[in-house]
Amino acid sequence: MGKAVLINDKDNVVTAVSDLQKGEDAVYKVGSETRHIKTSEAIPFGHKITLAKIAKGSDIIKYGETIGRASKDIKPGQWVHIHNTDETYAPSR
Repeated sequence: MGKAVLINDKDNVVTAVSDLQKGEDAVYKVGSETRHIKTSEAIPFGHKITLAKIAKGSDIIKYGETIGRASKDIKPGQWVHIHNTDETYAPSR
């Protein structure tokens, strides 16, 4: 069973489906293909993990939609949470 889930093919993050330790492979599916990203820090259950570098000011995409912006560069395998996202970001509707 995978340890993460990709919700939409456009997403640049996956969601941990269990607590993950630093250096652990977060295994997820893209269609019928199995992929993985090695965590660079502990990731709590239900939290986001970057799949590729997200540059400061760039969109964080989950559900195929922008859910926030990076407040600093976020490297692949890092935890995405309030410590590295722009708290003032509000998506336009």
